[in-house]
Amino acid sequence: MFPIRDHNPSGRRPYVTYGLLIANVVIFLSYWYSLPSEQALGEFYYTYGLVPAYIAQYGLDYSAVTHMFLHGGWGHLLGNMLFLWIFGDNMEDAFGHRNFAGFYLASGFCAAAFQYYADPSADVPMVGASGAIAGVLGGYLLLYPRAKVDILFIFIIFFRIFAIPAWIVLGVWFGMQLLSSGADDGVAYMAHIGGFIGGAAMAGVYLARHGGRGFWAQNAGAPPHPATQYPVSRTSIPRVGRR
Repeated sequence: MFPIRDHNPSGRRPYVTYGLLIANVVIFLSYWYSLPSEQALGEFYYTYGLVPAYIAQYGLDYSAVTHMFLHGGWGHLLGNMLFLWIFGDNMEDAFGHRNFAGFYLASGFCAAAFQYYADPSADVPMVGASGAIAGVLGGYLLLYPRAKVDILFIFIIFFRIFAIPAWIVLGVWFGMQLLSSGADDGVAYMAHIGGFIGGAAMAGVYLARHGGRGFWAQNAGAPPHPATQYPVSRTSIPRVGRR
């Protein structure tokens, strides 16, 4: 199961979201296909990724920003860009271009802080935009909890798209990060948690300035504009009836 789109159109062109998507892809391609070896790639990650042990010894440096634009492979990159594509435009629409850029970076800083304080002695570089994008998800959950999100469900040869409220999709995602936070599988779950909480907190400030509960009450938690309607197509897999 994974989200493929939402039903929440934005009222302005999300130039910052487009810029972030392009920057992440271009930067990834620039080193993924130019570095000559796995060793060189590892050294690159140690140089520009965020290494908690290095921060603890020498203090904060440029890696607090550069780590947000690095990825460990195609799957890592495409998964992050999908979530940014789906949810970033609406947060940019709400915050405005300049404020959204600051929101995104601040979410990434929150993610890095959570990951650092969870284990300041870790000597493995943290890379990826997922911490900053987690902030986008946290903000989206707070502002548009009842926006519809299409989920593609695949089970062997069966596939179908379901429209589910954002509070379920994003709430389940956040719950999975909490449940997995103790796992030793190389994923920076604490960064996801920190980014999500930071983004939700900043969106809470926006919410307070725009009526608080009244913001939700106007549209019962749904976006303040008509939802996008997508054509519904039947699966191409034939049904087998009973004999």
